[in-house]
Amino acid sequence: MRILVTGATGFAGSHLVDLLLSEEHQVFGLVHPATSHQPWPSHQSFVPVQGDLLNLASLNAAFEVARPDQVYHLGGQASPGRSWLEPAETVAVNTGGTANVLHAAQAFGRSRVLIVTSAHIYGTIRAEDLPLNEATPPVPEHPYGVSKLAAALLAPIYWQRYGLPVVEARPFNHIGPRQTRGFVVPDFASQVAAVKLKQSEAEIRVGNLDAERDFTDVRDVVRAYHLLANRGQPGESYLVCSGTAVSIRLILDTLLELADCPVKIVPDPERMRPAENPTIVGSYQKLKRETGWEPTITLSQSLKDTLEDWLERRSA
Repeated sequence: MRILVTGATGFAGSHLVDLLLSEEHQVFGLVHPATSHQPWPSHQSFVPVQGDLLNLASLNAAFEVARPDQVYHLGGQASPGRSWLEPAETVAVNTGGTANVLHAAQAFGRSRVLIVTSAHIYGTIRAEDLPLNEATPPVPEHPYGVSKLAAALLAPIYWQRYGLPVVEARPFNHIGPRQTRGFVVPDFASQVAAVKLKQSEAEIRVGNLDAERDFTDVRDVVRAYHLLANRGQPGESYLVCSGTAVSIRLILDTLLELADCPVKIVPDPERMRPAENPTIVGSYQKLKRETGWEPTITLSQSLKDTLEDWLERRSA
């Protein structure tokens, strides 16, 4: 099968490409010189194609080269925090870029398309409304959430208007090797690795450790994407999550236990977010019902692999 992946050099995208190559698909990775900083696989079945999500002509050219049977759209601006600094750019690339991908897909063969949005579309959640599901009303609280909600709304529109088989995956926090700093798990893992390797003082600055979040290993997440691309119902959205709320404190404690190194925990007022949801957790029952997917990689294994990844990076 010929498959086009946007965001192929990103965190989840790189793991998705690994999965697709392991199944002997021909993978075309959309790369943009200004944003694709990670190396792409040196594999005979991986073909990098130049393209810009905000340039429809370049996307059309990429689709013409790839002639994909399936499209996985993972590319975009991935940081809610950054979206406050670059709101227009975030909305442009996440919403406008998705519109361009769908337009190109409709023009070149009407391939099956999976678009990846985010559970950040939900905003403030009451405890009685947990776990979140596909019917929970979204009320985004930052430009990133707005950009992903608008992208999500495009899926049923393109299915209804053009018959383009578009499926939306709505992931919660996903973690694992290769994730860059700027997210809680790699931020902790990189600091713990530095302490373990005696590259920094035995001190870690933290924010709110009592918040509870839903974490899924990235390798389970991309497996869900693959199943949805093949079995998901066009025009429908699916939550991709573990179904379990885990405290940030447990994440840090587990990493420290795995590293076997004592550290001093220092509260950092700049990292505190008192207005955030104390607990966020989702339900993956719709995904399981329609594809058979369930998470298989334990939190402990995911954190172990993440720590080993950071130890290797810091030792290089």
